[in-house]
Amino acid sequence: MRLKFFGHFGHGNFGNESTFHAILYHLRRFVPEVEIACICTGPAATAELHKIPTVPVSRTISRAWKPHNPFGRLLRSAFVGLPDEVYRWVEGFMMLKGTDALLVPGTGLLTDAYGLKSWGPYSLFKWSVLAKMRGCKLLFVSVGAGPLSSRAGRWLVRSALALADFRSYRDTATRDYLRSLGVQTATDRVYPDLAFSISDELTRGAVIPKRRRSVVGIGLMLYHGKLSSDGRADATYTAYLEQLAVFVGWLLGRRYDVRLLIGELSDETVVTEFQKLLRARMEAYDQDRIIAEPIRSAQDLLAQLGETDAVVATRFHNILLALALNKPVMSISFHPKCTSLMQDMGLKEYCQDIKQLRAERLIAQFCHLEKNAITLREIIREKVGERRQALDEQYRLIFTEVMAHSGA
Repeated sequence: MRLKFFGHFGHGNFGNESTFHAILYHLRRFVPEVEIACICTGPAATAELHKIPTVPVSRTISRAWKPHNPFGRLLRSAFVGLPDEVYRWVEGFMMLKGTDALLVPGTGLLTDAYGLKSWGPYSLFKWSVLAKMRGCKLLFVSVGAGPLSSRAGRWLVRSALALADFRSYRDTATRDYLRSLGVQTATDRVYPDLAFSISDELTRGAVIPKRRRSVVGIGLMLYHGKLSSDGRADATYTAYLEQLAVFVGWLLGRRYDVRLLIGELSDETVVTEFQKLLRARMEAYDQDRIIAEPIRSAQDLLAQLGETDAVVATRFHNILLALALNKPVMSISFHPKCTSLMQDMGLKEYCQDIKQLRAERLIAQFCHLEKNAITLREIIREKVGERRQALDEQYRLIFTEVMAHSGA
């Protein structure tokens, strides 16, 4: 069987990388002799990490002549950009020769918040069309969606999904959102986010804190408001850091240590900014009690999550991976996917909207979390087990039944 994956991989988003780790592990478990390649935004990093062939989502062809005036850009689009794109279509068609299936695995790929190109709706549509032209099976597996703000973005996503042989979404909120945009979802399925099925080899040894005091993980995020359509993103971000600083000061006063976590390489700037804010807000505190170690991979993130007793995080997969490690979690929600996850896990009362974040409420929620930690761990363990079982069912379905019908 020859499979190709499509996604935003190799760019330092550890949630996306953990998703790709998970589906690769289970694919090889069900289909040991499979040949794998990946069409992605970071082909060099993906090839090095996973030891598989990769190709870029959209290869740069012509680099010369980049005019800065509107008329020049129009001319370049007509005489350079259009021929380049035709060439990319032909090149993509050749790349898919002999491919049995194209899989779009997990992540919040169905959005135009970062534009139509790169890994946006246009590229997704293009590769979906090319797959069907080549007679490939096309599978969307536990994908997330939204926002889709432009008419073009909505049309491209609807059209790509209409070509699929199999579609599943990571939560009912995604399915309902796509239905509201005109996608026919009656026969589509809902399965959990693929990162719930990360392999035991990634989580082994990442479950027991080693410090003398209890440790609370604080997951920071570089907030820009694109995924939440926040017109006051700068003000929201400033207030977010200030309220978290108050909360961290309270934790230190309660004899907790704090570990600063990120979910994407771009979040490293937030760690630096937040540490400066803490130093400015607190006259003195033991620097050793604020732990900020480098995180360069999904494995690093899992290891550091394992060193915590509880987690308060913003990024979706910081929350999800902490839950997968059976950690009591609080969510600072910047997107409906975060709220949906916490609700599905029975933890809705431990969620706050980032645009209305208040330190006093964080403190009250944490006190409740602390009091009920033992019970919550049992609930989380049970729900994570249910999700792993559901994902095993989906892997068996797509890798043995859907693929078998393709003659792969």
